[in-house]
This record gives sequence, C-alpha cells and structure tokens, in this order.
Amino acid sequence: MNLSIRQLVTFREVMRSGSISQAARTVGRTQPAVSAMIATLEDELGFALFLREHGKLTPTPEARFFLEEAEAILARLERTKETLGRIGTLRSGTLRIACHPAASGFFMPRLLTRFAKDKPGLELALIMRSSGVIEDLIASQQYDIGFAETPVPRASIHQRDYDLECVCVLSQDDPLAAREVLMPADLDGRPMAILFEAHTTATQTEAAFQASGHSFNKYLELRTFLPGLQFVAEGLCIMICDMITAYSHLVQNPGPSGLCIRRFRPRISNSVSILTPGYATPSLVTQAFIADLSQALERMPDEIEKALAAP
Repeated sequence: MNLSIRQLVTFREVMRSGSISQAARTVGRTQPAVSAMIATLEDELGFALFLREHGKLTPTPEARFFLEEAEAILARLERTKETLGRIGTLRSGTLRIACHPAASGFFMPRLLTRFAKDKPGLELALIMRSSGVIEDLIASQQYDIGFAETPVPRASIHQRDYDLECVCVLSQDDPLAAREVLMPADLDGRPMAILFEAHTTATQTEAAFQASGHSFNKYLELRTFLPGLQFVAEGLCIMICDMITAYSHLVQNPGPSGLCIRRFRPRISNSVSILTPGYATPSLVTQAFIADLSQALERMPDEIEKALAAP
C-alpha cells in the first residue's frame, strides 16, 4: 500500500463536501483528477469508499472508518509541521547548559534570559558544576553546552577556547588606584586574595611575584573570586581576578561600588571554553546560543578596557 498525503487530503474533502466537484474546487484540482485520485485510493485500499448511484456519492461504512484514520494522520502531520516551524525559528526545543561557578551567578543567567525572552516554547536547564564535572557531562552528551575553564583536548568534546586576561581589583580608596598598571613591586607584601593552590591563576600569580623577587602575602584563599570582592571593597586585601567575575561586577554595579579595576603585569590569563559533545551535531537552538555566548565573550575585553581607562 502506497498512500500519499494528497490522497488523504482529497478524500477528506470529498467526505466533508459530499461532492467531487466541490472537493476539486477546495483542493485546487480538476474534477476528473479528483475522481481519478479517489479511484486510485480505492485500488490501493482494496475496497470501495463510495457507492456511485444516479450521479451521487454515498460513503461506505469503510469510508467513515477510514476518514477517522485519515483525519488523525493529517492532524498529526499538521502538529509536526507546526513543531518543526517553531524549532526552525528557535521558538521550541531544549537547551541544557552546564556552567562553571564564575559565570553561573550573573554572566550566564543574564545571557540566557535575553536569549529565551522571545522563545516561550523553549525548555531550559542550567546547572552549576566544577569544570572537571562539566567536561564529563558534555563528553557523555548529558548537556548540550558546557562553559568551563579550558580542559585538555579530548575526542569526545569539541571546544572553542578564549584566553581572557585577569585584572587587578582593589579598593577605590587605595593609593595604588591612581596607577594605570600594577606590578608585583607595587603589591610587595600587601595582603592578597587568591584561589586555591592548584588553580592556574594562583600558580601564575605566585610565580610572577617569585620571578620579580617580591613578597607574595596570601591573606585569603578562595574557591571562586566572587566572595573576594567584598573583602577587597573593604580594603582588607587586593585580588588578581578573572575577567568574567570583574565584568559581572561592572554590569551589576554601573555606579560607584567601592572597587577599582586596573591592569596587572606580567599578564595573568584565565582560559575558558565553550564545550559541546564531540560525537553529536548541535541543534539549531544550541548553535544560536553558542553564537550569542561567543559574541559576549568577544565583547567582554572591550567593556573591561573602558573600566581600565576610567580615572
């Protein structure tokens, strides 16, 4: 049996109108073409759908049963068409994001909120996990997008890397705020906030002080930079901070906040990556959000540069 959608639609119109001529006008075909299509449909089914008496069509009991089936198929097809249309315009679908702590408090939720605002049919999931856990979630295809510190490349993950410069955050009342660039010599012996010992920013920062022969005074050890901003604002310490945390603070606090951002040399970098499953093709909605995320990361250094240039 080889039934077509056009046959089903034509049959439905004949049943609704009770007339070949009226059905032909509705479907935009000639009366002979509709008659031929109904005859072909009956041949395919192996039984008559209409009794033809005195120029009139009378549906058989089989035709009434077949109409229910045809309408169910066409309704399902219409729903599928609508769903695919929503997917094609990014108004429907699922988007599952696993995000590392530095970006999960403000940067990622802000970006995702803007993306989803005109997409009410979108199903979202956003979780915060450590970068190592995110790698495994993406490699196993449990999440569509991971945003994490740059991992060692592996075949099961496709990654797009961004090397972001760390900045020096200090109290706006600190005399060092008058300088455009700060170096280990300027911070010699000053209380410092730093991430846990194994973190790449911590090792780079301590190495910079050692190489210059100046004293590094670890005052506060953190898991993420965000809590350190409060200590810095109170003048308790200075912090070499990742760009995402500094950027998030700037956007949330456009006015005076008690903090000042300055460039630090030698350059301390914090590389982050957009991760997607290596053995899966991203959906259209995933691709669209990755484009937004990429643009936000590319714009971020310019926004930080404005803060660095502020008096």
